[in-house]
Amino acid sequence: MTCSSSLYAAFLSSPPKFSNHRSPSPPCHHRVVCRAGSHLQYTASELNLVLHDALDSSGIDTTHARAAREGFCLQIKKLSNIERETSICINRCVDLGKTALHIAAEDDSLISHSSVPLPVDAFIDRLDDLSMGYCPNYRSSFRSSPESFLESIERYLFAKKGFRRTSVRDHLEPRALYLHSVLTHRSGSAVMLSLIYSEILKMLRLWSLVDFDVEISFPLDFHSLPKAYQKQKSKESDQPHIMTVQTLLEEILRTLKNTFWPFQHDNFKSLFLRAAHAANCVDKLNSFGDSAMQLASAKAAQHRLDRGVWTSVKFGDMRRALAACERLILLETDAKELRDYSILLYHCGFYEQSLQYLKLYQESKSSPLQEQASSKQEQSSNSVSSLEDEAVEKLMVRLNLILTEEGWSRPSYVRNYLGNNSEPW
Repeated sequence: MTCSSSLYAAFLSSPPKFSNHRSPSPPCHHRVVCRAGSHLQYTASELNLVLHDALDSSGIDTTHARAAREGFCLQIKKLSNIERETSICINRCVDLGKTALHIAAEDDSLISHSSVPLPVDAFIDRLDDLSMGYCPNYRSSFRSSPESFLESIERYLFAKKGFRRTSVRDHLEPRALYLHSVLTHRSGSAVMLSLIYSEILKMLRLWSLVDFDVEISFPLDFHSLPKAYQKQKSKESDQPHIMTVQTLLEEILRTLKNTFWPFQHDNFKSLFLRAAHAANCVDKLNSFGDSAMQLASAKAAQHRLDRGVWTSVKFGDMRRALAACERLILLETDAKELRDYSILLYHCGFYEQSLQYLKLYQESKSSPLQEQASSKQEQSSNSVSSLEDEAVEKLMVRLNLILTEEGWSRPSYVRNYLGNNSEPW
């Protein structure tokens, strides 16, 4: 990807237009690299990520949220290309448990406005205690076969300790998506159970109690539990179930993004198209048979935004959706995260920042390596990709018109939207 110098200069010369009220917490200085061959590097602060500054300008203290984001950045900056593709059972550089807890701590601060931060260290201790609790009860299993040893861990975790996977109908339950809640309630998503299982295995390996290579099979259905197996006996069919460090972090963040996306009820599988539809950037003739219920839900979502309601039961949460998008951008996973972040900023009324991120997305999309990486995905979804491209062009035209209109000013509802502390029910 080639990031043009003019676009880079735009990010540096156009800081967010917020008040001077700032949190004393230090900004995140994780280096974000334009991937796919670019030689241009810049720090995350130069990207002008909007959420924390916008909340500060609305009088909401983001001290704890910024500290949690800094902790997240300190972990992911350890990710090398090799580490990204390393199995979660053997990675050494990144503390995945601590990274997941920093994600939870930031979101907890965004929605609770608590005067105290989420106790990350206390939950790290609880995770360690879970590993230590296995040893006194299953000493005999250490001398058994690898299969029997792994079965004993699963009996300990899923039977004795009672950890279970949430059912499909509960997939929107937020507490199943955060590590501290899963450790407390012992009910969580497949990715959280896989993370806990891998942390137990890594702790046992540090104590020299595991002397063989282990892999965790991540379930791709809606009901199975994560299951470990001896790596030497793996088959080619096991490859899709292996979770690397990057895929685990992507799964955590994308699940949060999907769950809290403010535009839930729509026929479009693409989150971007749902938001674009609500912004009238998708032709109604091209939409796939909208029902009256879906149209009403989309209008209701937009109405909530206009009234300054930032969260609603089963209708998303803009703050946590923005936070998930920003962390995915920091993780450098996919250029489409820039596009999705842009349209959320548009709905919040941050038109200048929305345009900048949309331009950065188009710059990255036009790179040969990025086109090659996404070509296989687009072959199976050409109609969706075409609609997305059309929506991007319409959004780009609209943003340029807004910003060139004489006397333009940011709408008054934006401040109310992010600064509304009241619950909507």
